[in-house]
Amino acid sequence: MRTRLPVAAAVVASGVVGGAVALLVGSAVWEGSTTTIVETTGEPAPLTVQPAAIPGDQSVSTVNAIYREAAPGVVQVTSSVVTQTIFGTQRGEALGSGFVMDKDGHVITNFHVIQGAQHVFVNFSQNDRIEARVIGSDPATDVALLAIDAHRRALSPLPLGDSDTVAVGEPVVAIGNPFGLDRTVTSGIVSAVQRQIQSPSGFAIDKVIQTDAAINRGNSGGPLLDSQGRVIGINTQIATDGTGSEGNVGIGFAVPVNTVKDVISELMRTGKVEHAYLGVQLADVTADVARFANLPSQGVIVTSVVPNGPADKAGLRGSTGDTVILRGESYALGGDVITKADGHAIATGDELRSVIDEKQPGDKISLEIRRDGVTTSVQITLGRQPANPSSG
Repeated sequence: MRTRLPVAAAVVASGVVGGAVALLVGSAVWEGSTTTIVETTGEPAPLTVQPAAIPGDQSVSTVNAIYREAAPGVVQVTSSVVTQTIFGTQRGEALGSGFVMDKDGHVITNFHVIQGAQHVFVNFSQNDRIEARVIGSDPATDVALLAIDAHRRALSPLPLGDSDTVAVGEPVVAIGNPFGLDRTVTSGIVSAVQRQIQSPSGFAIDKVIQTDAAINRGNSGGPLLDSQGRVIGINTQIATDGTGSEGNVGIGFAVPVNTVKDVISELMRTGKVEHAYLGVQLADVTADVARFANLPSQGVIVTSVVPNGPADKAGLRGSTGDTVILRGESYALGGDVITKADGHAIATGDELRSVIDEKQPGDKISLEIRRDGVTTSVQITLGRQPANPSSG
């Protein structure tokens, strides 16, 4: 179950849809091409890490050392796109980024980088161009998995880290192809964690990493790396100031790599990802709301229920239409308050979504709810997440 994300500032993808470098090429059509990658003899020599960039922390590499190790595994992803306009058929290209996942030729990128593409190509430099197969994609998390035919020794996979351990203030490095400038490196820090952004399907992506490392159009799908060169996220969106400028203003977002791992595992097995779905809109219970409406001190309010969705069929109630403004915030009251899920206390909507994300369509979830001052339990059979929130 994922909910829409209200955003005050404009947010644009840093890749194709609403964010890529789109190069119109008139009637030119890119055909599949054959590329030979020159194989080096033996495995590359191990990198000698330079002195730490942060005094006293010898586990932190310099940006230069991280770049030299990781850059060979970062690729440019080019999508051949055909659109229909009032002037007829227009053919063009959209540019994004990606990175090598393993020696079998799998490449990770964003879904919106390859969305609607007739052909997808991967470039390791300006002179090679390999047509890629789309193994699968997941619009709900903005993740796509590609495969290319290349010799194992020509591939430099990037190690995957653990996004659950990422902390605010830690140094990060982004590598990608902003505006088509291949393998550009920028650096910064983790500005925030546990952010939420809207995916191409309209559902929310949780646990997103925010960074001030410069991310621009064409960076989408590229890696966000920690101080040891491990991928902790996929750069996917930037926030703008809403004045029409779509350049970097120091607020970028990366899909957390632990989410990516789960999605890629499903794509490798079936070529698609099915998300469990509850069908509700939620609001966290704050201390002010709890006092005002005599609600439990923690939990999530069901503000609305999707008609004919799993929650609706199980009898969950949304807001009755009563709205109260507390400390400048508006709250819809009267709905059920969810306090536990499968026996675990729930304090936020993110916590409930995390429980649901561990399940599959058809699984059951037991919710403890508070309704009209009475605590009761309800068991719900989760559905399959629809193509977009409005389709129920």
